[in-house]
Amino acid sequence: MFAEDKKIRVLYIDDELNNLLAFQASFRRRYKIFIASSSAEGMSILNDEKDIQVIICDQRMPQSTGVEFFQVIRKAFPDPVRILLTGYTDAEAIINAINEGEIFRYIKKPWDEFELQNAVQNAFELYTTRLQLKRKVSELQKTNDELNRFVYSTSHDLRSPLASAMGIINLARMENSVDDPNNYLGMIETCVNKMDAFIQKIIEYYKSIRVEDEYAEIDFESMLSETIAICRMQKPSVEFVLNVDQQVVFFNDPFRVSIIMDNLLSNAVKYSKPSTEAPKVEVNIKVDEYKAQIEIADNGIGIVEEHLNNIFKMFFRSTTHVNGLGIGLYIVKEALSRIGGDISVASAYSVGTTFHIMIPNFKKKKEDQESN
Repeated sequence: MFAEDKKIRVLYIDDELNNLLAFQASFRRRYKIFIASSSAEGMSILNDEKDIQVIICDQRMPQSTGVEFFQVIRKAFPDPVRILLTGYTDAEAIINAINEGEIFRYIKKPWDEFELQNAVQNAFELYTTRLQLKRKVSELQKTNDELNRFVYSTSHDLRSPLASAMGIINLARMENSVDDPNNYLGMIETCVNKMDAFIQKIIEYYKSIRVEDEYAEIDFESMLSETIAICRMQKPSVEFVLNVDQQVVFFNDPFRVSIIMDNLLSNAVKYSKPSTEAPKVEVNIKVDEYKAQIEIADNGIGIVEEHLNNIFKMFFRSTTHVNGLGIGLYIVKEALSRIGGDISVASAYSVGTTFHIMIPNFKKKKEDQESN
């Protein structure tokens, strides 16, 4: 005997009264049974009883087929596991049931009591596993959100004392109040700037994963011109070549596309060879109605082949000769993943690096959103 609150809750739908009574007679001691003689009645029970765990439905019914019923309820009631019964060997119905109704099992009528009992037990175990997984995912998401908020808040709080430290350094220099023959102030300033840059990258990453997607029109010529102007301040000796072929309207997330371009161009400048008389970064962009293909090539220090598979990992640095943070390319990869893009890299050490980026054009998606 099973305690009432421990019984598996099963909804059985069949337009034949004899089948309903036979199911009740066979399994009433084992399961908490709800029966319905039509799809409408079954839907009513699902609305009233929120914790149905297994649904068994006959395929051939007057108002709708079992597959059609499962197709209707699977979004409104995704948790109950679905089992289809039929007295017909109908291959098309089986295929539709799996593809459209997302059934767990297909059982022929007249059903075998032992087979059906095993199917219900397995369905219940799947139901329980799914709920546990959903609960764990929810808990992990909550923990991750709390951690992200903590990191973001802490990062903002850390920038205030860093700004104060920079102010004190500048004040000491202006007043010549510190005798600094070994340039300790310069060393402190370098460390403070490095820390501030790292904190800004953390804030940038947080915004990239937290800000909602927002599709808008992107003019690559204008966006890249602004980014290049900022990069020129970073290193005026670098020559930039920008070629944009954009004959169609392009829609995607301007915030994340800007993050991607900023990090890639900043890296190209940062990792240029000190010995090169003519450091160069070339950007080629080809836009069509489906995507934007972007190529960013430099003649910088390059990346050794064994490091190419690791450069998109957080905190990985391919060289110690430049004060990189090891987070920029990770942010690029995450932002591209969020907007449905892709990136690949080719590089030769001491020759240069070329990044190939694909970003989808969401013009049609934007039009569909506006029409709805």
